[in-house]
Amino acid sequence: MKSQEEEWLLKEKYGGEKSIAFFADCKRLALGEPLAYLIGFSPFLDCKIWLDNNPLIPRPETEYWAEEAISAIKGGETLSLGLESKSPRILDLCAGSGCIGVAVAKAIPEARVDFGEIDARLLPTITKNIVENILNPERSQVFHTSLFSNIQNNYDFILSNPPYIDETLNRTEKSVKNFEPYIALFGGEKGMEIISDIILKAPAHLAAGGQLWLEHEPEQSQTIKELGEENNFSVTTKRDQFKVERYSILVLQ
Repeated sequence: MKSQEEEWLLKEKYGGEKSIAFFADCKRLALGEPLAYLIGFSPFLDCKIWLDNNPLIPRPETEYWAEEAISAIKGGETLSLGLESKSPRILDLCAGSGCIGVAVAKAIPEARVDFGEIDARLLPTITKNIVENILNPERSQVFHTSLFSNIQNNYDFILSNPPYIDETLNRTEKSVKNFEPYIALFGGEKGMEIISDIILKAPAHLAAGGQLWLEHEPEQSQTIKELGEENNFSVTTKRDQFKVERYSILVLQ
């Protein structure tokens, strides 16, 4: 595995030239530092996502449901929202690198896509990814916000990969715990604290019939369903490409 990672590092970062810096990076790789951080970017759908300031590294599971969300938006889901135009309003909440929102905005150029992120260090990273991937960057706004605290807008879709890991389960890989941002990974008691807050507050920021897409652990599916229904959502939980219950779609009634 390491040799494959070294080959990718050599190709992507050093253009095939073995240098002192390359061998130094190999040592960092051997100590567990994620390859994506060493290279400096990660592919995500049709985008090149820069990882300046070390946001959460985009995962294939997230890529899978983000593509599903894009298909849903393109496939006429907006018609059920009663929109007068084909310009859906979308929020990437707990945006991190902005990979979800950037991929949506690139795939649907007419969409208005905003980003909400609590870590101020990542705001320039999100902006960089917007500018380098999106044809119409003026159709996006980046908010420094704790969930909805600095957001007054309403949206047709809220897409979120929030912190949801239950730290007590102790199944997070060592390299992830050592190098990726704690604030983006762990969701408090049973991993549900941030998710619960989002479900409680999202209805005030969704248009009638609007949708909230949430990534989560399979153990959280039933709680999300119950909490969603208590807050006037219909809830459908879906499996990722690995057949694991990974995301739920909450539709405001």
